[in-house]
Amino acid sequence: MERTQIPETTIHRLPVYLRCLLQAQQDRMPVISSVGIAEMAGTNAAQVRKDLSYLGELGTRGIGYDVEALIEHISKSLGITGLRRVAIVGYGRLGGALKSYTGFSDRGFDIIAVFDADPAKIGTDADGVIIRSTDELETVLAENRVEIVVMATPAGVTQELADRVTGAGIKAILNLAPVRLHVPDGVAVRQVCMSTDLQILSFYLAQDGMK
Repeated sequence: MERTQIPETTIHRLPVYLRCLLQAQQDRMPVISSVGIAEMAGTNAAQVRKDLSYLGELGTRGIGYDVEALIEHISKSLGITGLRRVAIVGYGRLGGALKSYTGFSDRGFDIIAVFDADPAKIGTDADGVIIRSTDELETVLAENRVEIVVMATPAGVTQELADRVTGAGIKAILNLAPVRLHVPDGVAVRQVCMSTDLQILSFYLAQDGMK
């Protein structure tokens, strides 16, 4: 199924549904209803049914969804039936925390390369991966057939490094730096900004204080 056939809002909810289904699988639930998924996902059953309808006729009325089959179907739609090869650029505290997290492989991602510009870090071990110099960026990305790059770099150097990453053929970037990236057409970028999210939470606290 082409990505353009599925609304963006639905695409953003699919990983949440997948996480819920993996939990259901862990709890040894062979079948789950749209109500059950909705309760775990924090939404409503009608929304779940509508979102999943974009993936095809998957459930059985009055019975629900086969957990194993739905996991497989959503994983296929998200393109994670196998492990996606990921690189982290920037091995500071944030990059280090990401590399040490053990849950990525269970979600379909394998961090196989790490880069940094600090001579003291280059050549050292990062949880089983040798940190490479950013001078080797293009070569190592190509040699390891990296598909997704996580930018965990200082804001001042992120765009320059992103230019090199996209120049090396990378089509997907997760940007953790507090800077908006300009990338060529055809490159997907997801921006994660904790300060923005904290400010949004602060807004709700402020509104609550005005009541």
